[in-house]
Amino acid sequence: MANTRSAIKRIKQSEKRRVRNRATRSTVRSSVKSARAAVEAASAESTATVREAIRIIDRAVTRGVMHKNTAARRKSSLARALNRLA
Repeated sequence: MANTRSAIKRIKQSEKRRVRNRATRSTVRSSVKSARAAVEAASAESTATVREAIRIIDRAVTRGVMHKNTAARRKSSLARALNRLA
């Protein structure tokens, strides 16, 4: 266990961040999953769900949860899937 006050504080901060990052990652995964499902079903709102997923991915990058290249790869993949419909 940590001995110094600064180390104890660091542990608390890390735990808060871990929980917050986990929630953000979960939101990203859920939105990407629903966007892929909408594209697979070729539904009318597939464009809106893909756009929403991209917005959520961008927010995760801004918050430092996801690397920008990973986000770019995921967004590109969603866009390609959407463009295959047209």
